[in-house]
Amino acid sequence: MRQVFLILASFFFIFCTSGQTSDSPLITTDVEAQKKWVDSVYSSMTLAEKVGQLYMVQVMSNQDEAEKNKIVQLIKKHNIGGLIYSNGGPVRQASLNNELQALSKRPLLIGMDAEWGLSMRLDSTYAFPWNMTLGAIKNNKLVEQTGRQIGEHCKRIGVHFNFAPVVDINTNPKNPIIGNRSFGEDRDNVTEKALVFMKGMQSAGVLANAKHFPGHGDTDQDSHKTLPTINFNEKRIDSVELYPYRKLIKEGLSSVMVAHLNVPSLEPREGFPSSLSKHIVTDILKDSLGFQGLIFTDALTMKGAANFSESGDIDLAAFKAGNDVMLMSEDVGIGISKIIEAYNKGEITEPRLEHSVKKILQAKYKVGLYDYKPVGLYDLVQDLNRPKDDALYEELLENAITVVKNDNDILPLTRLENKTIAYVKLGDDSGSAFLKELKKYAKIHKVPFDNLDELMKNLQSYNTVIVGFHRSNESPWKSYKFSNKELVWLHEIARTHTVILDAFVKPYALSDIKTIENIEGMVVSYQNSEIAQQKSAQLIFGAIESKGCLPVSVGDYFEVEAGIQNKSIKRLGYSSIPERVGINSEKLKRIDSLAMLAVNDSMTPGIQLLVARKGKVIYNKNFGKHTYEGKEKVAFDDIYDVASLTKILATLPLLMKLEEKGIVSLNSKLASILPEYKGSNKEEITIKSMLSHYARLRPWEPFYYRTLDSITKKPSKKYYRTERSNKFNVEVSKNLFMRSDYQDSITKIIKDSDLLSRLRYRYSDFPYYILKKFIETHYDKTLDELVQDHIYKSLGANYTMYNPYNKISNKKIVPTEVDDYYRYQKVHGYVHDMGAAMQNGVGGHAGVFSNANDVAKIMQMYLQEGYYGGKRYFKIETINKFNRCYYCDKRNRRGIGFDKPQLGEAGPTCGCVSMKSFGHSGFTGTYTWADPDEELVYVFLANRTYPKAGKNLLLKTNIRTDIQRLIYEAIED
Repeated sequence: MRQVFLILASFFFIFCTSGQTSDSPLITTDVEAQKKWVDSVYSSMTLAEKVGQLYMVQVMSNQDEAEKNKIVQLIKKHNIGGLIYSNGGPVRQASLNNELQALSKRPLLIGMDAEWGLSMRLDSTYAFPWNMTLGAIKNNKLVEQTGRQIGEHCKRIGVHFNFAPVVDINTNPKNPIIGNRSFGEDRDNVTEKALVFMKGMQSAGVLANAKHFPGHGDTDQDSHKTLPTINFNEKRIDSVELYPYRKLIKEGLSSVMVAHLNVPSLEPREGFPSSLSKHIVTDILKDSLGFQGLIFTDALTMKGAANFSESGDIDLAAFKAGNDVMLMSEDVGIGISKIIEAYNKGEITEPRLEHSVKKILQAKYKVGLYDYKPVGLYDLVQDLNRPKDDALYEELLENAITVVKNDNDILPLTRLENKTIAYVKLGDDSGSAFLKELKKYAKIHKVPFDNLDELMKNLQSYNTVIVGFHRSNESPWKSYKFSNKELVWLHEIARTHTVILDAFVKPYALSDIKTIENIEGMVVSYQNSEIAQQKSAQLIFGAIESKGCLPVSVGDYFEVEAGIQNKSIKRLGYSSIPERVGINSEKLKRIDSLAMLAVNDSMTPGIQLLVARKGKVIYNKNFGKHTYEGKEKVAFDDIYDVASLTKILATLPLLMKLEEKGIVSLNSKLASILPEYKGSNKEEITIKSMLSHYARLRPWEPFYYRTLDSITKKPSKKYYRTERSNKFNVEVSKNLFMRSDYQDSITKIIKDSDLLSRLRYRYSDFPYYILKKFIETHYDKTLDELVQDHIYKSLGANYTMYNPYNKISNKKIVPTEVDDYYRYQKVHGYVHDMGAAMQNGVGGHAGVFSNANDVAKIMQMYLQEGYYGGKRYFKIETINKFNRCYYCDKRNRRGIGFDKPQLGEAGPTCGCVSMKSFGHSGFTGTYTWADPDEELVYVFLANRTYPKAGKNLLLKTNIRTDIQRLIYEAIED
């Protein structure tokens, strides 16, 4: 009878093995060559070597020499089939892998737990987001691309099997081991995410592994510490837990890992893990689901299995259950002996052994081990940290972050002029990247506190509070909950303030909040990585859309798939990956050398340099210091005297508003807007001709020179005092005050000045003195007040201002010159231009201080035809009207206020920009340019005038326009 059974068993396994040629996911297109190689290798092995192939042993590339020698012995003595790597760096792993492969008689099948990619970055963050984060993404093509790029990483490092994707449907918020590793709780979403992930990874030539069969999603126990129980009936498991496996198997899943679980409805023996259950492994997975790929046990060293007193018994039971690969056995040598002993006793047949070993060999052939080559170490780290990987990571986070509550449309934040915003950090991890990014958009203060009373007191002056909840991003298993104290603080803040809560943890954390009624905005950012923090800040201010939806339900508050979609309101976004907007990062880096050349060759002490394309700032770097002799390095939030950029950043937008309202037109004459010009030689000059620098106006006038003592050449006591008074009330520099009535003299000098002898293009500051008076007279307010109220506050240009000396610390202001001809002191925080200084620092032509980021905002607003941050500042036709060359036929390139590209060889640009582009330059070394055709904004801020204006080396060496040329050369789309 026993012989009959063995014969039947033999036929059964032969049938199963032969069936692999048509349905097995391990079969390659060159099936005959594969079969020939597999049969040849199999026939060359001894029984012990065949059994050895069933084992995959854990190895760590950072382990000591003694541990390494144990692995070496297992390879040499027992002919193990493969290794599973964990811990250690990529170069060490690849080097060790090459070494161990060289020692093996037959190529080793290499596996790795790289569910979210390889941890290769210097900051130890993961290469890609966790599955819970991916589960929030609606665009499954991105998830498929994630699988592919993880596969490419694995292949590059010599890994053939990635133990991913996790297909567990996580329906238990208290699950300690799955949680963030699951795509979510909806079976269809989990299945679709796992399927595309699998396809992506296998398209890269790396075999996928679905785990943990039959389903690890609904347990509150850690399978590494005990044997968790899944208490569902067979019908429920079939309809939920097994659902993803059916689809993945049908689509070519390569392998499955069987879980370390107690499932009473499927395996009645008490304490008998699913990985050792023949009914679960063979009857359900192989027979019912028809799976013919490789079947891995979970780690055989896991705790909680009963009835296995002798070492090696678990290995034997696992093989008898139908598993092909014994993963991480407690004692490989004994396990092999047990299986050989059972084979010799007839408990295991030759066809059964052949079935598993040949599947392992088929997998080896499929991943190319029939022609094994060592892993190349050259450029390995670079290949694992590609720009396209970083770009994908960013895009994944942009698509995942989820807005779950948005009362009164608080998100994205608009009307910044009406908001005073505080940031409160909760949690035990850093939120510095979040705060830094928030500050790019608005004036935001981090509120310090040690207790609730202090917190509430410090928040009294704010009407909006952004609460960031930050817990460790070190691993997906870290704690994610609010403390009881934090829940009380959150409740109290929300009672008295408009609150936006941003949780940088998995969504389950929100279920502990007692009430969300008073929290207007709620965002789930899933992870606390720097990128997640940056992207979430961008979402809050509307630079990016909100696209994500919850992959799990959150208590009684939010159902699975909840998510509010908001459109972008076209604020500048930020990315460190130029490739995202069609710019080659390696080519773009060439501008670093030009900026450093300018600093090192003393063309300017320091530089702020920014490039934005397609609405994203993709380059924003600082070079040098505030001064040559100082120690203060240039920082993002340092501000520069932008000199003549003031013309297009302050005066021009105010004039454009007046033109839109019909107060003036481009053809308005000076006599009509300023009556005192009637009867003057300038009464017929139009705004159009004047701002096109085509009106015969003199370029400039050294007004200050008339106020100097004729003998000492220092400020005359007739015009200046060292203390402020009603009569001497114009602060031209520190402790130097000019007579207030001399401003009327400046106006008269301009009005009475002679015109140039002939009409031609001649750059002049005079139009902006004239327009300043008109604008201030019309509104009965000063220019600095007007531009703040009309433009800067709502735009979020928080670092843009006149007269910064009385607003911010001098440590954040870059000095412009050591003046030895007028003010006789270091010009620091006061405008450099003498004429603007004589107007109390507020000139129409000069006087604005700003940083590169704020200048970019204003230029981006122009680029977007007058729209920015949810607000239309100007009509499209207004922008087009001013950004136009009216006198090109007269060899005058200028627009209305804007500079335009040269008409001939020489000019203000690299000669590589479109004719639609526009910008301006400034005497202190500043420059900005925008190009609608390429959706490009370029900002260059410098203080080349420090310590002496002298020769303009930046201009003579074409540094600014050469950098512009390199930017255009880096564009690749």
